[in-house]
Amino acid sequence: MTTAGQPVTGAVLRLRWRRPWTRQSINNFLWGLLFTFPTIIGLVWLVIYPVTASLYYSFTSYSIFGRYKWIGLSNYKALLNDQNFWISLYNTIYFVIFSVPLGIVVALILALLLNMKVRGMAIYRTIFYLPSIVPAVASAVVWSYVFNPQYGILNNLLRLIGINGPGWLASPVWAKPALIIMSTWGVGSLMIILLAGLQDVPQELYDAALVDGATWWPRFWHVTIPFISPHLFFALVTGLIGGFQYFTQVHVLTGGSGGPARSTLVYALYLYQNAFQFFKMGYASAMAWILFVIVVLCTLLVFRNLSGRIYYGGM
Repeated sequence: MTTAGQPVTGAVLRLRWRRPWTRQSINNFLWGLLFTFPTIIGLVWLVIYPVTASLYYSFTSYSIFGRYKWIGLSNYKALLNDQNFWISLYNTIYFVIFSVPLGIVVALILALLLNMKVRGMAIYRTIFYLPSIVPAVASAVVWSYVFNPQYGILNNLLRLIGINGPGWLASPVWAKPALIIMSTWGVGSLMIILLAGLQDVPQELYDAALVDGATWWPRFWHVTIPFISPHLFFALVTGLIGGFQYFTQVHVLTGGSGGPARSTLVYALYLYQNAFQFFKMGYASAMAWILFVIVVLCTLLVFRNLSGRIYYGGM
């Protein structure tokens, strides 16, 4: 594209598309600003200010009831020598490593089953989706009865096959596996996402693979998995972020103590204890920013190693 025999550069193009401010454009801008003003105020007051304040408080000795004092990196140094900090970080990583893949596998299996062509499938999909919309507190209370070692339904089922069930939430060994098992209760939303991905896989590819003599597993591995890989990638990233923030269920089930023997003291629960039980707000803010850095690094690591393996041809 040229002007008077000379090529048009990017700067010239930008100047050509830049329109002067007219009375009408200024009027439209002001009206737009007026209508978005409540959202802008909410964003600044409820998001930007708390985030900025927490970063500042992480360098102070601050409680809810007193004045704050600048102490520099002392909170971060104290965390490195805090045994509960390392225990909570270990418990959280343990939970993430096992619960996220298990949740994806369970959601994928359910999506495959619900993708079959049988009568009443809408009813089955509704039944499997309902647990995901149950409030977290209510579901935690229900699971506290399920895991009860004396009269819980889980141990009663194990007794029917001759197995004496463990103490679950009362056992330091079985408390974290119990939380991981409970985490599969809410995979309904992920199941719907994977089900949508399965329904986008072209049927002609399955037919071509079937003509070539491919059995169920090769068709699943070489056709289904590549086409739903963006959905699986989304599940992995969001699962990592949500797993590191796991809080509500463990708080309800343990009464906020993180017991037994600190086996369920996850990171978010220990952060909550420091902020609202010990009133060490500056210390808790430092924990929050360390958690933010950990989540960002894990997310970047996942993107760097897996984003190139994702197939977007079906989207």
